[in-house]
Amino acid sequence: MTEQELNKLGNTLWDIANQLRGAMNADDFRDYMLSFLFLRYLSDNYEAAAKKELGPDYPKLADDDKRAPLSLWYAANTDDVPEFEKQMRRKVHYVIEPQYLWSSIAELARTQDGELLHTLEKGFKYIENQSFESTFQGLFSEINLNSEKLGKKYEDRNAKLCTVIGKIAEGIAKFSTDSDILGDAYEYLIGQFAAGSGKKAGEFYTPQQISTILSEIVTLDSQEPATGKKLKLDKVLDFACGSGSLLLNVRKQLGPHGIGKIYGQEKNITTYNLARMNMLLHGVKDSEFEIHHGDSLLNDWDKLNEMNPAKKLVCDAVVANPPFSYRWEPNEALGEDFRFKSYGLAPKSAADFAFLLHGFHFLSDQGTMAIILPHGVLFRGGAEDRIRTKLLKDGHIDTVIGLPANLFFSTGIPVCILVLKKCKKPDDVLFINAGEHFEKGKRQNRLLPEHIYKIIDTYQYRKEEARYSRRVPMEEIEKNDFNLNISRYVSTAKAEIQIDLQVVNAELVDLEKNIATSTNRHNQFLMELGLPPLP
Repeated sequence: MTEQELNKLGNTLWDIANQLRGAMNADDFRDYMLSFLFLRYLSDNYEAAAKKELGPDYPKLADDDKRAPLSLWYAANTDDVPEFEKQMRRKVHYVIEPQYLWSSIAELARTQDGELLHTLEKGFKYIENQSFESTFQGLFSEINLNSEKLGKKYEDRNAKLCTVIGKIAEGIAKFSTDSDILGDAYEYLIGQFAAGSGKKAGEFYTPQQISTILSEIVTLDSQEPATGKKLKLDKVLDFACGSGSLLLNVRKQLGPHGIGKIYGQEKNITTYNLARMNMLLHGVKDSEFEIHHGDSLLNDWDKLNEMNPAKKLVCDAVVANPPFSYRWEPNEALGEDFRFKSYGLAPKSAADFAFLLHGFHFLSDQGTMAIILPHGVLFRGGAEDRIRTKLLKDGHIDTVIGLPANLFFSTGIPVCILVLKKCKKPDDVLFINAGEHFEKGKRQNRLLPEHIYKIIDTYQYRKEEARYSRRVPMEEIEKNDFNLNISRYVSTAKAEIQIDLQVVNAELVDLEKNIATSTNRHNQFLMELGLPPLP
């Protein structure tokens, strides 16, 4: 699908959302719309697998027959259904009975069937409970089909759902049914809903431009970025993964077989469900990713608490866009935590370094970590100064990238990207001051492809350029008390032109002489013509 077609599909679905959500806020309507898109994807995937499994026995329907083909097979082969579903659990890891498939649901919507809402509720629970893998459990738990936001009475809610699903079915029918397209449409809508959510968008969305920078950086060879991309990353972690778009962008850089396994963690239950849906919609098999619902700062994921070195999670790439200057509750027990013990605890007022140290702990010796943080981490004192100093002395901070202001939906402040490595070669820190390289927009500023390329190219080849980038020796950073404020090392200010007053005076004297000579010559011409001279 071309970008133009994707935008057309995205705009079609976004127009539907705007027309139908009424007084409902964008966040609430997002969850309904994206869940219905996901049901469409699961149904398409399931029916394709069933067709392959049943072969010539798969029913063929007339063009005007709106039933799900599987419903005919189920009715005619009752005794064979348990074995068939057993096979489907092995192959696609979930089961959808024919009455819960998208085609059946869309038909109920088209005919304004009064049982649509009840059928949807049963269908969502069935998919969750009859799945082979825990990946599907609780996927639809945050979708409240009985919310009064849909309507005060059952009949009103049912009618609203009929309209929404009918419009989605009608809108999607105009485009190819390739599952990749549904994944792209899902991602497009997440971005659109984020734009309409303001500050809340920070909970689940990293703008694609910034996501691209991080994913490009961590997929380059960590020791010799100039040699290009790694062929494969064994494990990738995002411990504040939101809707999963950043992890998917890393996967996109290396192709569908370029990552062994994706690991994500998300505290918000609704966003956690969005991330799991997003993975599956983009063709990531449930065996290829693991996303945990929990708090990264408390490290409540058993997998990340494994003390056995042979079983400890070690990742070739760590990416993250954690909440900025998040207030947390550091305590004595956390002070002894294996993630923080060597560095100390981040202050209560800002957990930025706590997030950084959490992710850094799980980075492999040959890996790269890229994390988005507020500029304060570069220069704030106290506990943050001690953590920053130790990271620098240990040779772990590789690159500091300053980005323009107002790139995020959730905040207008400028942010930075810190690139960290456990074993880095250069004994300096690369500073990239990209704060003035952007296209101004009405609501958000944008990084154009050339701005993104310039940042990645500068990082990859460790280039130096006046007023943009510089490799700063550790000795200089130490003299600055390990302050990483970007403008100390790469100033974008233009030097004032030095004015030599003697030279300027000489030029003025020459001008006066030229004026006098020209005036005399002009007056001679006037006198020859019998005209009065100029005064």
